Amino acid sequence: MAYHSAIVTTALRAPLALIQVPTVPPAAEEVLVWVEFVASTPLDLHQNDGGLLVTHPQVLGDSVAGTVVQTGEEVEKKGILKVGDRVFGFTWREQKEKGMQEFVTVGWWHLGKVPEGLSLQEAVTVPNNFVTAWHTLVTDLAIELPWPKPDDYVPSDNQASILVWGGSSSVGQYATQILHYYGYRNIISTASVKHHPMLQELGASKCFDYRSPHVLQQLFEAAPKGIKKILDCIGSLDGSIKAIAQIAERGARVAILLPVIVRDATETQHPEYAMDVMEVVEWEDGVDARGVRTHFYMDNVFRKWHLQPEIMPTLLEEGTIRPNRYRLVEGETTLERAQNALDILRRKEVSGEGLVWKMTEA
Repeated sequence: MAYHSAIVTTALRAPLALIQVPTVPPAAEEVLVWVEFVASTPLDLHQNDGGLLVTHPQVLGDSVAGTVVQTGEEVEKKGILKVGDRVFGFTWREQKEKGMQEFVTVGWWHLGKVPEGLSLQEAVTVPNNFVTAWHTLVTDLAIELPWPKPDDYVPSDNQASILVWGGSSSVGQYATQILHYYGYRNIISTASVKHHPMLQELGASKCFDYRSPHVLQQLFEAAPKGIKKILDCIGSLDGSIKAIAQIAERGARVAILLPVIVRDATETQHPEYAMDVMEVVEWEDGVDARGVRTHFYMDNVFRKWHLQPEIMPTLLEEGTIRPNRYRLVEGETTLERAQNALDILRRKEVSGEGLVWKMTEA
């Protein structure tokens, strides 16, 4: 059996390691992808420093961009993908699919073709965050996103106030763009002031500084009829959830990205997490608060077959959504780049951009 390199956790809060893992030949509906670029996300930090749903050693990563090098019989027969195609995707279910390794073996429905004119570095910022945004809007906030979108489509509640707390986060940026594409015109966002112009370009109608002592009052004034849909892209007990619980009124739906961060990881302390969003704060009666579980998006058959192979690349190619800004993390070796990215996340040195690094040298 052939083997290749992979980045793994070794123990709680320990340095990452590079090990050899089997290269799994693709089954009939799968493809083998040479991973050229990956994106590091907060989930990697939660797994390494907090041990979230981890059995060590665990290959990290769930967003890849690279080149198809082998296809299964059915994929080849149907002409879905072919050797040489540049692809990107959100992959996560088992070791052979995890992102931070030289080769991944995945079902074709996890991948989209990278549009012409888009670099792999740009493309890899999209999958995890786009899938999370789409799934959350539809599943947890009950916002209709018909596909294909009819030319004359206008949602009946297009003037309803929708709050995206953490709008400059990767998920927040895609959620804002998707909502704007579908005709919502009262998208309220919280973010650092420096990101307000960018968010307004993406479709936010009003932006507020989440650090302002007046932010809650500003939000009430911006939505005098109340805010019935709230997306929390931060998931921090002190940084977002306590404030949102003061805004959410009876009848509101609140979607919070998991895990709830009770205490952040630092250079000296372990993080602390919670998974039940209804228990971490007191909500007003009649508020429907939910923890987002992106990995269940494939429970919906249509989204399983269409979200990544069709919808994601189409919206990118049309310019309806644009990739996140990204920082290319440097390092002399694969392991050094992976560790540098994780350390940047731990030190909270990234804002409004994704962390991207080159997986392989060859």
